[in-house]
Amino acid sequence: MPGIEKLPIEETLEDSPQTRSLLGVFEEDTAAISNYCTQLFQAMQRIYDAQNELSAATHLTSRLLKEYNKQRFPLGGDDEVMSSTLQQFAKVIDELSSCHAVLSTQLADAMMFPITQFKERDLKEILTLKEVFQLSSNDHDTAINRYSRLSKRRDNDKVRADVVEDVYTSRKKQHQTMMHYFCSLNTLQYKKKMALLEPLLGYMQAQISFFKLGSENLTQQWEDFLGTIGTSVQNVRREMEEEVRQMQETIQQLERSCDPLYIPCDPDPAQSPVCRNLTRKQGYLYIRNRTGLVSSSWERQYFFTQGGNLMHQARGEVAGGLVTDLDNCSVMAVDCDDRRFCFQVTSFDGKKVVTLQAESRKDCEEWISTINNISKRIYLSENAEELAARVNQSALEAVTPSPSFQQRHESMRPSSKGRAGRASSISSVGSEPSPAYSVLSLDALVAPETPIQFDIISPVSEENSGQSKAAAQSGRRSNPFGESGDSTSEDSEDSILHQLFIVRFLGSMEVKTAESSDVISETMRQILAARAIHNIFRMTESHLLVTCDCLKLIDPQTQVTRLRFPVSSVVQCSPHQDNKRLFGFVLQSPGGRGDGRGDSRAICYIFESNNDGEKICDSIGLAKQIAFHSEMDRKAVEKKKEQDKAKEKQQEELSKQKQIEKDLEEQSRLIAASSRPANPPASEGQFLVLSNSQSEDSDAGEEGKKKGESEA
Repeated sequence: MPGIEKLPIEETLEDSPQTRSLLGVFEEDTAAISNYCTQLFQAMQRIYDAQNELSAATHLTSRLLKEYNKQRFPLGGDDEVMSSTLQQFAKVIDELSSCHAVLSTQLADAMMFPITQFKERDLKEILTLKEVFQLSSNDHDTAINRYSRLSKRRDNDKVRADVVEDVYTSRKKQHQTMMHYFCSLNTLQYKKKMALLEPLLGYMQAQISFFKLGSENLTQQWEDFLGTIGTSVQNVRREMEEEVRQMQETIQQLERSCDPLYIPCDPDPAQSPVCRNLTRKQGYLYIRNRTGLVSSSWERQYFFTQGGNLMHQARGEVAGGLVTDLDNCSVMAVDCDDRRFCFQVTSFDGKKVVTLQAESRKDCEEWISTINNISKRIYLSENAEELAARVNQSALEAVTPSPSFQQRHESMRPSSKGRAGRASSISSVGSEPSPAYSVLSLDALVAPETPIQFDIISPVSEENSGQSKAAAQSGRRSNPFGESGDSTSEDSEDSILHQLFIVRFLGSMEVKTAESSDVISETMRQILAARAIHNIFRMTESHLLVTCDCLKLIDPQTQVTRLRFPVSSVVQCSPHQDNKRLFGFVLQSPGGRGDGRGDSRAICYIFESNNDGEKICDSIGLAKQIAFHSEMDRKAVEKKKEQDKAKEKQQEELSKQKQIEKDLEEQSRLIAASSRPANPPASEGQFLVLSNSQSEDSDAGEEGKKKGESEA
């Protein structure tokens, strides 16, 4: 069988969050086992009840068959063949009834008893130990809180002795309870296998013994299989007994060796000297939190160093959080009025101050020495211990309480010259590069010709030269903030969609394709990996304004637009699958290499939000839809205008054609009237008729002549 997962009993005294997290996994496993065993117990109980019912029904059937002769049937009561046949059946069924009764007894002993014992004894024992462990842990926290509140000014020996004795008793009780609780949880990993296998083994053996007469060959096969299972169960039992024996010996050894560690006072310096060459340390500390102008509270948390950072982790949390950056920081012991063994950590720029309290003076001095070594970046060198020995003198000076913190901070603060040199060496990543920055390479993370930009380059640096030249030529004054005087702001204010989000820029890089669905996740992975490798933790915070026309990154202090992305250029936008705070979008822009090529470039931008990644992506998608529909409406309106113009032009041409036809008709009539000969005289009757028609023609001819003259 595979190896058994075990809880480390040796780490019970330290009681770290990692141990508590591992304990939580075992407790979840125990709860799952309990739930599963309850369901399995119910199913096996139904089998057992059904077998008892079958045995009783079989016995009743046999009895009824035996009483067949006593029945008085009106027809066929004297059938001897039927009676003898039923008697034979009654005999066989009676034997089967006995076999079923034996099977029920075997199921009760071999199937129901092991799982009932595991459910009622082992699982309840785990629950009881869990409650006792919780009570002892709470008592230890209460005792250690009382001990940490001891004041060196207002206390006496009796109170101190009582508090120390209370801490000793509660810590010892918690340690012993935790060790036994871990032992029971480790033992449960073996018992659960036996609790699942033994009932099944008993069930199958009972069934095989029941059907053995009719299935010899099948019985032999099952006997071999069950023999193997039985051997495995015996091996697991022997392994469990050996593991229990070893855990009991470990518990006895730890109880003898850890007894002096229960006392929170400083140990003997001769037996446990202060180690000043540490570059990593972890343990419980108290941190001061300001609750008002003059009031504060202390909170106990687990602190540890990770690289050049001081991290903290509360109970129940899986990962730790950043407290402060230890590079070029200053640390010193401070004299607090209400606490002992306190020290203070100040960042290199003096903006963040953290006050911590250790459990003893030895622990306080080791923390100060470790932070001093980390602030000098000793952890980055190969021979960290040799370099740590050189700064021991400064560490000894730091553990002495100083009345003036300002003098200490000014002495540890870098000079202006050093700051200028460091500022000149900072590239566009926006963070001071560590010594490992020049050694490590980005070839393993990104393509050789694809750099990663970790900070937003201001538009002033890229476009100021061009703007200044244009302003010099046109005689206009250039904008020092890099903003143009166009009407884009008015367009954004008149936009239908207008949403503002707080984001932090993580980085951007050029990608090969913009249509792939995995390009954003791959870019996130490479940028986060590069930040972790180069210890880049600073991020530029901006306001992301989403409108129907564009996306704007605005400086929250100066309200200056840092970057502007047209919505039409955004190809896709998606958040991170697991971390909903991260999101990114791909921007398609024309090539700007200056080599004459017209190839387009795809750049992926990655941001971190306040848990609004999906909302921001939905807003950008809505902006693209609105922009798309607006463009479609604009095209439809333009098309309709073109159609109306074409219709008007066609109507004008038709009217002109009609006018030309009318003019031609008038001219033809005029020509016909002018070329007609005069009528000869006739009689009076004819004269009247001809005179009327001739008068009409003459009138029309005169009108045609006048019209022709006017047209001429």
